[in-house]
Amino acid sequence: MALLVGTSGWQYKDWRGALYPDGCPQRLWLEEYARHFATVENNAAFYRLPEHGTFADWRDRTPPGFVMAVKASRYLTHIKRLRDPREPVERLMRHAAGLGDRLGPVLLQLPPTLHADPTALDTALGCFPAGTRVAVEPRHDSWWTDETRAVLEARGAALCWADHDSRPVTPLWRTADWGYVRFHCGRAEPWPRYGRRALDSWAHRIADHWPDRSDAYAYFNNDPGGAAVHDATAFARAVERLGRTVSRTPSAQARTTAPAGRPPP
Repeated sequence: MALLVGTSGWQYKDWRGALYPDGCPQRLWLEEYARHFATVENNAAFYRLPEHGTFADWRDRTPPGFVMAVKASRYLTHIKRLRDPREPVERLMRHAAGLGDRLGPVLLQLPPTLHADPTALDTALGCFPAGTRVAVEPRHDSWWTDETRAVLEARGAALCWADHDSRPVTPLWRTADWGYVRFHCGRAEPWPRYGRRALDSWAHRIADHWPDRSDAYAYFNNDPGGAAVHDATAFARAVERLGRTVSRTPSAQARTTAPAGRPPP
């Protein structure tokens, strides 16, 4: 499969012109997105877990080989804070099963106020069905310990490599035989775009850690103004220049330069 590159979500009205033609109705945006990208990270599931039928509808609307990563419900990560994980995990996987062979990794993004609890993380990871790819994105520095790394490695879970302001905010641990990277916000103009140097650096990091035969997923979460579409495409080209296999991304004719974004809060 090599490297799959996409964005975190697809329902952004300011992507008209950047990805979606002006005449394309919103109800067809997923189909249009899937013409240009081979993968997407579903962030909506974090806020409200869709029903099985909704996941099944997304499966039917996307082509064979399309991969949808699913961000786990905040009920598990932010409300329960990984406590009593069995029921939330079972419900998540029961609903997401509607995706069938379109289902990709599940992302556990932990709240920034959640201090390290490797035992709780191990219990939560143990609730996922065998073979499920789970990526974990801790956001408190207390997690960066040998114990955390050992839990991820033992469970075959990938540490999510995260970028903010064009630099890594997580250790670059390889904890599984597959990888997961999230790009939150760059430092280039117009905000929140990434510059070529930052994208080239990330392309080299991935090439240095992952052979071309390994699966890795990269998602751009800097959605304002179509920045994610532009940067995902530029990043794919940077990886290709290193001789690596990358999934489809939009051509230059399929997008426009992203307009200036608003300043970060």
